[in-house]
Amino acid sequence: MSPCFNTADCHEAPYQCAKAWRQLKHAGPSFSSSNPKICVVGSGPAGFYTAQHLLKARQDVEVDIYERLPVPFGLVRFGVAPDHPEVKNVINTFTQTASHARCNFYGNVNVGKDVSIDELRRAYHAIVLSYGAEGNRSMGVPGENLPGVYSAKDFVGWYNGLPSCRELTPDLSCDTAVILGQGNVALDVARILLAPTKMLKSTDITQPALDALAQSRVRRVLIVGRRGPLQIACTIKELREMVNLPDCRPEMVAADFEGVSEALKDVPRPRKRLTELMLKTALETPGEKEQERRSKASRSWGFRFFRSPVEVLASGGRAAGIRLAVNRLEVLRLAVLTGEVEDVPCGLVISSIGYRSLPIDESVPFDSRRAVIPNSMGRVQQAAGLYCSGWVKTGPTGVIATTMNNSFDTARSLLEDMDSGALDVSSTRPGSQSISALLAERGVKAVTFSGWEKIDDVETRRGEVSGKPREKLLTVQEMLQVARS
Repeated sequence: MSPCFNTADCHEAPYQCAKAWRQLKHAGPSFSSSNPKICVVGSGPAGFYTAQHLLKARQDVEVDIYERLPVPFGLVRFGVAPDHPEVKNVINTFTQTASHARCNFYGNVNVGKDVSIDELRRAYHAIVLSYGAEGNRSMGVPGENLPGVYSAKDFVGWYNGLPSCRELTPDLSCDTAVILGQGNVALDVARILLAPTKMLKSTDITQPALDALAQSRVRRVLIVGRRGPLQIACTIKELREMVNLPDCRPEMVAADFEGVSEALKDVPRPRKRLTELMLKTALETPGEKEQERRSKASRSWGFRFFRSPVEVLASGGRAAGIRLAVNRLEVLRLAVLTGEVEDVPCGLVISSIGYRSLPIDESVPFDSRRAVIPNSMGRVQQAAGLYCSGWVKTGPTGVIATTMNNSFDTARSLLEDMDSGALDVSSTRPGSQSISALLAERGVKAVTFSGWEKIDDVETRRGEVSGKPREKLLTVQEMLQVARS
């Protein structure tokens, strides 16, 4: 028996139906000792999509998902911008997966520390590593460790309630901020810095971040990229949000767009639409209504192209500016230094040049140069029974839909190996039964999905008080206290 999740003929809310099923599921043993047992490490989109495909494809597979934090969903909870609630709707799908009869969630378990990969391999027929990219790519320039310099990953984690970023307390007392990188994360950060706080009050942004942004003196944000407009990494949705941001005007350099119009005929349609919007914003004379809006705006933002960081400049022991090298594009769109530099005064520098995966356990192969687990279609090289999905497989690229497809590919590889006999699932494995005993010996108390639902309930009730979808618990200690209540 398992929850139907077919709401067409159901009179109960699907969430209530799923919740009732979980209570029944945890009332007694429901897993068969002889079924293939798969362990997924990481409960972000990659982990959940991998689990989803495995559970749908075979009726005998059992999947246990292990997560370092007490709460699930990874970057959907801690990475998606607060004002993009529609992107977080995938949580409904992930909740259905966690509620499946043959799936269990174990939060507050740090794989590689609380339990080793070798111990998991003895307990399961296969391990899928889907733990994402929690490290930062270094800029590699003098001054990058000065106060006032932050990684976008940490800054996003701060306003989204990631426990490890709770103490960040960024100094927002300066007039100008510079963001290095021109992807969607960079635009998310720029938008959060410049958006009127009344726009953010009804989101799930953390209250400390909202309070800090309400006092912020940042009025100008420059978004810097080493190449040109035709190579920008953001998508049109995020650009359009910047163009339409209330009380904000664009501030571009016309020279950055020389020759771009002529090159448009040779680019794919999505890139063409994105570039046309940039050209219109940067070069066209706005209509009367838009001109009036811009003239009244108290804040500004702008792209700066063909620029690379050389050094973060200091004054009084903290960031006071950034020195940028001027580039030109050569063959194959490579950015080449011209020898020119320019200094931009700013008190806040945010590096949004990419996330980086970290090795999880010395027994797992890891390519430190590319910061991925070396693999072929998700099969970890020279490690039978080990698989990977998501950013630890591909590097930090794409959106949630990209992660979904690459996770499905990994699941298919695993299923093919089961069918061909390359992955031996004939022997009996204890799965979570032995791992739970190990964790108990070590004093580690896992948080089940029912424990997460207690956290979810407390957060949503706290949010209702101030008209927000939720007010997140900000420390692991608070989360554990509620989960075990």
